[in-house]
Amino acid sequence: MNSTPRALRLHIGFFGRCNAGKSSLINAISGQTVVIVSDIAGTTTDPVVKSMEIGGVGACALIDTAGFDDQSALGDARREQARRAADRSDVAVVVCGAQTDYSLEREWLTLFDERKVPVIVVLGKSDMLVSAEATARTIEAQLGRKPLMVSSVGRVGIEALVAEIAKVAEESKGAEQTILGDLVKEGDRVVLVMPQDAQAPKGRIILPQVQTLRELLDRGCVSVCCRPDELAQTLDSFTTPPSLVITDSQVFAQVAKVVPEGVRLTSFSVLMACYKGDSEAFVEGAKALDSLTEQSRVLIAEACTHAPASEDIGRVKLPRMLRSRVGEGLTVDVVGGADFPADLTPYDLVIHCGACMFNRRHVLSRLDSASTQGVPMTNYGIAIAHLTAILDRVVWPNKEA
Repeated sequence: MNSTPRALRLHIGFFGRCNAGKSSLINAISGQTVVIVSDIAGTTTDPVVKSMEIGGVGACALIDTAGFDDQSALGDARREQARRAADRSDVAVVVCGAQTDYSLEREWLTLFDERKVPVIVVLGKSDMLVSAEATARTIEAQLGRKPLMVSSVGRVGIEALVAEIAKVAEESKGAEQTILGDLVKEGDRVVLVMPQDAQAPKGRIILPQVQTLRELLDRGCVSVCCRPDELAQTLDSFTTPPSLVITDSQVFAQVAKVVPEGVRLTSFSVLMACYKGDSEAFVEGAKALDSLTEQSRVLIAEACTHAPASEDIGRVKLPRMLRSRVGEGLTVDVVGGADFPADLTPYDLVIHCGACMFNRRHVLSRLDSASTQGVPMTNYGIAIAHLTAILDRVVWPNKEA
């Protein structure tokens, strides 16, 4: 479980005021000193993430955040980072302290409700309070939720909190997500087309390809890997056509010319669009490509923060494709990692990568932000398939005929 990619882990965010006991709780749950604990307000600055396995919960990532009442010189920036952490939290633990006014906590509960993030309210440092029960009643009256009594000292309520996290996570999980969905069954033969270029680290295979290949093996499929220049020879070696061809999106057009019409075709990025986001929203968003002009502005968002390669798909190839279609005057901005603008209204379209480094909650929060602001959003693979006029031919899980 230690090797489970962070993007596939349950993300549990801890939120609250400075010195409410968030960091101490994470240390108590993990059984180790993950984050620094201090009575000095503002000790936690940027979100701290600890990947681990918790009995009953499984592989997860614990996120410690700055206090949402941080009034230090960098308070605004730290609170914004806490809000970004909220966007990727599958479960939020709101840690309350002993005060009389819980209006700030109520604001954050509203934020989580809007994002449909399940919340667990706890009263931190409960063993240090003279009237913990009275404080709990105040919290329940103002927030409408009865808090769990917890404290890192003596591990008060820690087991109950872990059990509640497991329960809430299970209730909100819904149907199990898989990369390939209904596209394959046991015994199917699948060809994976994987360019070995500057973007493929030497001696390694990029994460979406690894995850897809692993799922094919787990589901009992026969998998054959090749480079684009080997595809024709690979297909000729089959006595009957394969069930599915999965390619890197950047060679979609090249591969589509080689794959026979009767053979289903998709890409790793398209599969990730469904696995991490909403395929219908991305397909609808791709329609905005047809109305772009040289006066338009496009945002390309990458989940990872790798150093750009000479032929980077997001920073070089995709902008080149867009400008060759629309004109050199098209403005294309590129952001990476957490640097996703809160204000998307200056853009006519957002094109997101496959997001193999993000959890599903994170991608859906970005989709929701774009939708709320009336800005269409699509995905690398779906955008390239649309630009190369092969989207009608491309398949993805549960695609309507």
